[in-house]
Amino acid sequence: MLKELIDYIARALVDNPDQVKVTEIEGEKTSVIELSVAKDDLGKVIGKQGRTARAMRTILSAASTKAKKRAVLEIIE
Repeated sequence: MLKELIDYIARALVDNPDQVKVTEIEGEKTSVIELSVAKDDLGKVIGKQGRTARAMRTILSAASTKAKKRAVLEIIE
């Protein structure tokens, strides 16, 4: 569920939605979600002063709390 959420948000933000790759590494209580986009779209995903990335992390945190898990978003360059 969390992986699909980040995938949906990232595809809406970028110019090349076919180059969005989201992988999830699941642990017992923590999931690490890695987001990879095209070089040209990296700025759009991060946003000015990291605001977009922070907003995505906030949404992910709220969704993961509902699922009784902890999730961390990493944006891969």
